[in-house]
Amino acid sequence: MTIQHRNPRHEFNLIWNLGGLTPWGLTKRVLRDALEDDLTQRASSLAFDLLLAFFPLLVFLLAIFGLFASRSVELRIDLLSYFADFLPPEAFQLLSHTIDELAENASKGNLTISILGVLWFASGGISSMISGLHWAYRVKDNRSWIKVRVVAIGMTLFIAVLIFSALSLVLVGGFLINWAAGTLHLNSVMIAIWKVLQWPIAWLFVVCSYALIYSYGPNAERRHWYWITPGSTFGALLWLASSVGFRVYLNFSNRYTAIYGSLGAVVILTVWLYVTGLTFLVGGEIDANIERASDETQKKLNLGILKENK
Repeated sequence: MTIQHRNPRHEFNLIWNLGGLTPWGLTKRVLRDALEDDLTQRASSLAFDLLLAFFPLLVFLLAIFGLFASRSVELRIDLLSYFADFLPPEAFQLLSHTIDELAENASKGNLTISILGVLWFASGGISSMISGLHWAYRVKDNRSWIKVRVVAIGMTLFIAVLIFSALSLVLVGGFLINWAAGTLHLNSVMIAIWKVLQWPIAWLFVVCSYALIYSYGPNAERRHWYWITPGSTFGALLWLASSVGFRVYLNFSNRYTAIYGSLGAVVILTVWLYVTGLTFLVGGEIDANIERASDETQKKLNLGILKENK
């Protein structure tokens, strides 16, 4: 894909103007490409890879938390509290039990020694997400397997830093709000407002993570990276709505445990990862279509300028 270098501000405006498309026109293009690219099938394979990478990523995060021993427990609790909001109860119980086992059985030294191996496996999910985007962006990945994995490792590190930063912000904010509540005698409404404000932090983390992979994952000449794009914004909103909807569905009709028994929690976690993968791919299709439409609009503008100069 050939992309002309443009002024970042003009480029940003063009992106958020949907590349010159109307919302309905963009929707039709995304739906058409989603069917052509068979997103549901790709989301299934992506969910499997994400499941394999999910727990190594948790081990890697625990290793980072271990560097701040005095706050590692609080960070782990904050991480679990976020997952408790988004994951179905059965999947969260499985996750919570696994994290407790990892924290108890793996010493700080062992985690540090194996951190490179864990990071390698944790980046496998990011590598699969990058592979899925190539269909959306209509590009072939002619990079070596090692180069793709190095890119995936770099993104995994950056996302881990985002998670750690978000949790640290919540942790510091929690201490401040507790101190203010005790010292300034704030009422329960102020505390409730702070707890509500934690949700946008989690959503922004998902948006920035999506935008990062959309920008630097596919093997294409990239534009400037923006923290928020239409695709990452919609993909994160769709992920949030789908996660909440899945939780509500399981509260009223949970047949997974009855059918799969003790494996029900694993199946539920896999389905949630499938939803995550599908929303990620939908967001990628949105940004890819806006990018192609932006190129078409820019070419028309350039052609008009050439005609005027003649």
